[in-house]
Amino acid sequence: MNPSSSGPPALSRPPAPWRDPALAPYSALVGALLPLALARLAWRGLREPGYREGWGERLGLRPPPLAPGVVWVHACSVGEVQAASPLVGWLLERGERVLLTTTTPTGAARARALLRGRLSSGRRGGWGRRGGEGGGTHAYLPFDRPGAAARWVAALRPRLLLLMETELWPNLLRACARAGVPTLLANARLSARSARGYRLLGPLARRMLADLALVAAQEEADARRFVALGMEPARVRVTGSLKYDVAPPEGAAEEARRLRRAWGRQRPVALAASTHAPEEAAVLDAFACLRRELPEALLLWAPRHPARWGPVAERCRERGWAVARRSAGPPGPGTAVYLVDTLGELPLLCAAADAAFVGGSLFPHGGHNPLEPAALGVPVACGPHTFNFEAPCRELEAAGALVRVASPGELAAAWRRWLADPRGRERAGAAAREAVARRRGALARLQEIVSEFLW
Repeated sequence: MNPSSSGPPALSRPPAPWRDPALAPYSALVGALLPLALARLAWRGLREPGYREGWGERLGLRPPPLAPGVVWVHACSVGEVQAASPLVGWLLERGERVLLTTTTPTGAARARALLRGRLSSGRRGGWGRRGGEGGGTHAYLPFDRPGAAARWVAALRPRLLLLMETELWPNLLRACARAGVPTLLANARLSARSARGYRLLGPLARRMLADLALVAAQEEADARRFVALGMEPARVRVTGSLKYDVAPPEGAAEEARRLRRAWGRQRPVALAASTHAPEEAAVLDAFACLRRELPEALLLWAPRHPARWGPVAERCRERGWAVARRSAGPPGPGTAVYLVDTLGELPLLCAAADAAFVGGSLFPHGGHNPLEPAALGVPVACGPHTFNFEAPCRELEAAGALVRVASPGELAAAWRRWLADPRGRERAGAAAREAVARRRGALARLQEIVSEFLW
């Protein structure tokens, strides 16, 4: 699965016409669902202003006004942007003009935080400077309709399209293949569950894979699943996961010390990161249980979506807990819950925690990234549903840096185990850092592959 490299694989130009029969049912479905998608954007925009941005881009009407030849990187949301950021930074340092597209406003906010001053918006009045020579621009990815995809590819004429992780969009891939634009699925992962779903798509899945120039898979298991779906083995390489290479944010240690002084140096601090609505009751019950034994404990809580900030604060106050918001400054000593109601700061705040719970894992969502706290030496608890991060979770678990929990009581016990035992916590944190350090190197391998296409 990791053949020796002799330059980028040759691109085939599929002879099928633009309106490929394999894509016709999919394109018809996208068109039929578009009114519902727009209604959902409008509804979310009532509560989250970011969803009011970029409608012209999302509809494919307004490609960013960039000179041809950009490197186009698509990263759906926060996790993909986090993984892509070192690669994007490297491209910018090499003098490339980069278009970074996202699907969610939270992904755009994370990109803005990670690439501060180096990434602009293609929209009038957008943040940052305009992407010029050696600069970057952000836009929202258009809905995957044939006309929109063709319009963007024709306008941008990208040198390379980099899709992160699982972002396979059939019409975009088809437009790039017909225009001779190489497409690379970077940091690619494919769970057994997702592979079963793609098999049901039959000709559509085969068409997508045929239009890819190369898949850079995270693990051997991911590579085998892509090949089983029909990807040519010569176009699959195993590079490892970029998420091991993401460096802790600049100033994390200093910010952690400042926060710990604000709320009391000796207070035990539990972190609930990237939680979803179905997990909130479990987190509340676990923290209530923890406070019965450690009444001075502080919960640092970062819901995954901004729409949950208000409801989470209210549910905490219903328990009688004093809540402080990150947007209002550091919490005082009497605060029980410090709510992270800002975007892009979770990696910075992880360093201030003693033990973490990573959400999206107590229900069948697939889990979120446990490597962010682990890289900072924070031991991690997560639920049983971690198919999006199964390999990292297994490695951290084997190192003694991660425990699985399935109930509020188990989560409280995991937090209590580390908060009440500083030496045990330090050993688990050191094991977490070492486990992350052992797997670094994916960035260098991916840089080598990208260089084959660009230089």
